Amino acid sequence: MTPYNDSSEVAQFIAGQRTSGSGNRTQPVYNPASGAVARQVRLGNGQDVDAAVAAATAAFPAWSETPPIRRARVMFKFLELLNRHKDELAAMITSEHGKVFTDAQGEVARGIDIVEFACGIPQLLKGDYTEQVSTGIDNWTVRQALGVVAGITPFNFPVMVPMWMFPVAIAAGNTFVLKPSPTDPSPSLFIADLLQQAGLPDGVFNVVQGDKEAVDALLVHPDVKAISFVGSTPIANYIYETGARHGKRVQALGGAKNHMVVMPDADIDQAVDALVGAGYGSAGERCMAISVAVLVGDVADQLIPKLVERTKTLQVLDGMNLAAEMGPIVTDAARQRISGYIEAGVQEGAQLLVDGRGFDGTQAGAGCEQGFWLGGTLFDHVTPEMKIYREEIFGPVLACVRVPDFATAVQLINDHEFGNGTACFTRDGNVAREFARRIQVGMVGINVPIPVPMAWHGFGGWKRSLFGDMHAYGEEGVRFYTKQKSIMQRWPESIGKGAEFVMPTAK
Repeated sequence: MTPYNDSSEVAQFIAGQRTSGSGNRTQPVYNPASGAVARQVRLGNGQDVDAAVAAATAAFPAWSETPPIRRARVMFKFLELLNRHKDELAAMITSEHGKVFTDAQGEVARGIDIVEFACGIPQLLKGDYTEQVSTGIDNWTVRQALGVVAGITPFNFPVMVPMWMFPVAIAAGNTFVLKPSPTDPSPSLFIADLLQQAGLPDGVFNVVQGDKEAVDALLVHPDVKAISFVGSTPIANYIYETGARHGKRVQALGGAKNHMVVMPDADIDQAVDALVGAGYGSAGERCMAISVAVLVGDVADQLIPKLVERTKTLQVLDGMNLAAEMGPIVTDAARQRISGYIEAGVQEGAQLLVDGRGFDGTQAGAGCEQGFWLGGTLFDHVTPEMKIYREEIFGPVLACVRVPDFATAVQLINDHEFGNGTACFTRDGNVAREFARRIQVGMVGINVPIPVPMAWHGFGGWKRSLFGDMHAYGEEGVRFYTKQKSIMQRWPESIGKGAEFVMPTAK
């Protein structure tokens, strides 16, 4: 696959047109593998948000009145175009985020799953009907679109996470404003072009590039009815509180510290493969990455040596190299932050078995000398008091915690402030059942290291990993982007004579 090399400025997409917008601030977009500036993104401001919301507001009446089957047909055409151009999208992801091309292909595929789900919107919007709830009275429910809704999405999944939001929202009859990460903004405009080619009316989908200025403008805009956000917990909390204070429905997915429990009866080689793939895949820049290995009993004696060897031989290469297992870190600032966590782990007494800070970009391929590189890092004898255990690092750092038994492992996980994802590797059915029942985490894998639910089940954690009441996509996504209306009906012939002064009851 040819790398993405477009050097043009990335700007806004409002009312069916690409536009530079009103802002005059720009931010460089880097190729993380080489460290070079690939293009500039123009950062939108409050005026751009106003323009995008105005376009979405104008488009809403006609789009919301469009029959669901016709909205679904636009989604089907968009699905066809996505499948035709999926490798181009994947190359864009690799060029601006750095994740390996095969991983980027997987990201696009998981986004396509949501579009496929949204194509079933006529069925998903069906309400309930009860005849004769009382004498001569029928009752039914409908779900109707909210209006203008917005999505604020992170750098680590510039295609998949927006697709957690806008396909369901648009199919349900809403109009949408996307505020993607300025770190890797190009896919958002490509998606806008594909939606336009699919026949989506102008103004139904808009893109405002930008930073906090654009985010804040969306949070307080009176015509934005709902906000969906994915990112770190401090920002998720801010998004939730600010949006709710301004009367919006808010769904804010926050941070994570995902544990994988390895029981003594687990297949050691499978567990090592799972830890390496889930810990170092996408350079650990996943909210579902495994960052803590909880080793029960004497399993550490068998697992640690194999894990050390596998971490040392990790294929850290330019993401367009099909032999790559891990690519660069997304930005130099992120690399420095992760390096600071590694140093903190050393200072607090964790045993550093493999230090990724020594990785040289020349090993990653030609032209990678100045890229944002780290190798896989592995710690042992990490304790719950340490910073590298408590906080989300969002990098290729795996911490091993040793515990004496299953009950201690469960308590360790339940005591953590985050509750996004977790996994347990075991051959014991009772252990698996008890783990799934007792763990206080929103997404659980049994011998599955990254249990990201499929499109029709919905994504979301517990505790400080989710602010709001509903998970992303799936049937909860449909409920988030719609409001229920209950209708009761009767006709004059069945209405009794005289006023009624008591609470109506079934008769």
